Amino acid sequence: MAVKLEIAAHNMDVTDRITDYVTKKISKLDRFISDLDEVLVDLTYRKTARNAADRQIAQITLRGKRYILRTEERSTDIFTAFDAAMDKMQRQVERLKGRRDRGRGDGTSVSEATSEPIEVEQQSAGPVIARRKSFTLVPMDEEEALEQMVLLGHELFFIFYNVNTNSVNVLYQRRDGTYGLIEPKIG
Repeated sequence: MAVKLEIAAHNMDVTDRITDYVTKKISKLDRFISDLDEVLVDLTYRKTARNAADRQIAQITLRGKRYILRTEERSTDIFTAFDAAMDKMQRQVERLKGRRDRGRGDGTSVSEATSEPIEVEQQSAGPVIARRKSFTLVPMDEEEALEQMVLLGHELFFIFYNVNTNSVNVLYQRRDGTYGLIEPKIG
């Protein structure tokens, strides 16, 4: 398998059986999707989960040049959770492949259009920042951002670089089920 596979475990040991099982299943994704760069499999055991069926968690993240796909499933058994997450991932891959390929409109490639992560300065007073995330913004239009939001399963919001306005925008779902777009302006 030419794809970079990373298996991370939290509160559990990754046995050879688990590693072999995950590697075998993930290698089948090569048949469905060709431009896959990296696969991250995150396996977690949560002892404090209220429901016993939610204790074993399998999360799969696929990274390609123009997309990020993520699924998460929970079960009483880690293999069952992983299989359910793989089934969900295959449906997402099929949905992704079913989309028409659309160009950027300005002729730039993804590697040229990728911007550097935005750094946030930490403030000394006020609430404590518990978690920081950085990610690469891939330029896309509003329609592509909406599709990515649905594919990733982000229900509340999605941040993207809008190629039409050359600015960072936030796409969010409103209470009535429609979507809103925040276009920040520097004043």
